[in-house]
Amino acid sequence: MGRNEKGRGIIKKILLCILVIIFISGISFIYYINKQLNNVTITPLPKTDTELGIKPKLSENRAIENETIQGEVKQEDNILNIALFGIDSRNSKVDIPHSDCIIVATVDNKHNKIKLSSVMRDTYVEVKDHGKTKITEAYFYGGPKLAVRTLNENFNLDIKDYVTVDFAGLAKIVDSLGGITINIKEYEIKEINKWIAELAELQHVKYTPIYRPGDQKLNGIQAVAYCRIRKVGDGDFERTSRQRVVLSEILNKLKNVDITKYPYLAAEILPYVETSISKSNIITLGGKIMMSGISNLDQQRFPVDGYCKGEIINRIWYLVPEPDIDTLSEQIHRYIYDDIKPVSKEPLF
Repeated sequence: MGRNEKGRGIIKKILLCILVIIFISGISFIYYINKQLNNVTITPLPKTDTELGIKPKLSENRAIENETIQGEVKQEDNILNIALFGIDSRNSKVDIPHSDCIIVATVDNKHNKIKLSSVMRDTYVEVKDHGKTKITEAYFYGGPKLAVRTLNENFNLDIKDYVTVDFAGLAKIVDSLGGITINIKEYEIKEINKWIAELAELQHVKYTPIYRPGDQKLNGIQAVAYCRIRKVGDGDFERTSRQRVVLSEILNKLKNVDITKYPYLAAEILPYVETSISKSNIITLGGKIMMSGISNLDQQRFPVDGYCKGEIINRIWYLVPEPDIDTLSEQIHRYIYDDIKPVSKEPLF
């Protein structure tokens, strides 16, 4: 599925770092973080459900679950969804970035967990005013506003905010944590060194290759390069596994970081963040997450195996939901709101 695409999945490695570093820092060091949050690009989204593609019936059902104060819905408990987009802006001066990775991050107080619902970037969906195309194209055509609307309209969701992170933020996080330990396989060395060389050249830093297999500490550039390996082993499927390994190592390091270091980490990565969430709401949301005691992380990729097929349409390869988009929408919706995981079946292709 999209084995020849570069830079996919980077946001998986930094999602929880964004949530933890920004939110926890906001609570523990309010005044300091208020200053650091000035480094974040804040771009509000439209306020109306219609402009965001949220269906009226869903909005009404969510209103019943949440507290209503003076005629306004206050979204606080139960389910909170935020769209997360990972982009590679290396060529942004000459090319508008696509969303190389698309994730719906769900703070699920109802089931006491945080969920990461990844949507494959080649998924064939309807994009308003652009017909059917890859879901990654929505960000290209209309930035986060159209990307959020596309998620809501195709999958019956109620997303009202987003966070976009440049892939360079991953390297900053890893370096800020002092590196991470990864087991490098013999067959991965050539590929990882190829990516290290490219990334080092782009950042005008010294090229530091990997010489041997086995456990070793990777710096930020090396960690990003490790995540990009795709032409050895089991292709994109193994690359996804590498990305999960990097995420786990980052989270393990974060658990042992002194809380006084969080503002420093925030200062390192916030320049790579764009969001629709205001500074005050970042701090407020951080407090709610901390007070909720949620520590469980659950992940799911969509479409799931057996419910999609690769198809060439007008000479372009797409990942087409099977048997239809409605089935995919129902699976995503039930996972996010009812905590029902879809069961994969034998691939159809």
